[in-house]
Amino acid sequence: MPLDGDTKLNSLGFAKPPSETRVVVAMSGGVDSSVVAAKLADEGYDVVGVTLQLYDHGAALAKKGACCAGIDIHDARRVAEEKGFPHYVLDYENIFQDAVIDEFADSYLAGATPVPCIRCNERVKFKDLLETARDLDADCMATGHYIQRKTGTNGPELHSAADATRDQSYFLFSTTPEQLDYLRFPLGHLPSKDATRELAAQYGLAVADKPDSQDICFVPNGDYASVIEKLRPGAADPGEIVHSDGRVLGTHKGVIHYTIGQRRGLGIGGLSEPLYVVKLDVDTKQVVVGPKELLATRVIPVREINWLGDEPFDSRAEWHVTVKVRSTRPPREAIIRPLGPDTAEVELLTPEEGVSPGQACVFYDPDGTRIFGGGWIWRGY
Repeated sequence: MPLDGDTKLNSLGFAKPPSETRVVVAMSGGVDSSVVAAKLADEGYDVVGVTLQLYDHGAALAKKGACCAGIDIHDARRVAEEKGFPHYVLDYENIFQDAVIDEFADSYLAGATPVPCIRCNERVKFKDLLETARDLDADCMATGHYIQRKTGTNGPELHSAADATRDQSYFLFSTTPEQLDYLRFPLGHLPSKDATRELAAQYGLAVADKPDSQDICFVPNGDYASVIEKLRPGAADPGEIVHSDGRVLGTHKGVIHYTIGQRRGLGIGGLSEPLYVVKLDVDTKQVVVGPKELLATRVIPVREINWLGDEPFDSRAEWHVTVKVRSTRPPREAIIRPLGPDTAEVELLTPEEGVSPGQACVFYDPDGTRIFGGGWIWRGY
């Protein structure tokens, strides 16, 4: 809204009292989103908690550390009851199946290494849930993500979290400018996860010591292959393990059991050189292995780019940035060469190992904390 220079904004950026500012908090049942909800309620905001039931895989409902399953819904509801704000559970199982799980399975079958958490934020939480927040007449939606939203000269900007070890920018690169305008991230400025847990204890939350989730929520114990086999019966067709020089070294029980860069568990012991998975050929059902140097990639094709810069993406021939090609890796210097409004070729100044189709390539300001968006790696050279 247009504001006078003397108009005082509340902590969420609105020129009215917290009691007149409705905020929907996306509550997963974990400590982060619970702290956000409790903090905003404590500050006097009109808080509405919403939890999405995303899947029901039997045993997963009782699995600790799984987002949006049975225990977590209970924990979110309890926080709302203790803090005195309404809480709703929405059944999004069909939406989640169509928008996230099916693509996850199909991507693995196509030899890619998908990142379903990004698709969940993009297609479910920041799309359908955000629309639900608008339907509830909320002024904004808040989440427990570790990322910062700052106001720049051209509107809201996305910035890395203050705590680099908790930063979730890799998983949020596809947040659009329109979504960013509506979203709030109250934890992004905190110095550490310990600070979040201290707030949880301060607010008297029972989830203060609840463990962080580790695995993809719908993949119990990180066993991707078994989930894919259930979703796509017959997916684990056997095939050959082939050396990059053409030698057949053995057989495998399905391409879905392997990822680019994998070294352990190949089942081809007794060789003098260490070998890594360098290619997954779905058409021939071959797992191609080779020496480590074959993993080095300098040029990466990227598509479905979400650009968060101030100028149009294809208004320049080159953008000099840093990029992440895996969530756990530090940003590396790179040059982006736009090929269209949402496609590009990314040249890494230092080659990276294990770049895989299906992963995200996220763009960062080399001289600051701003995120300029990113895209999807869609095939390897």
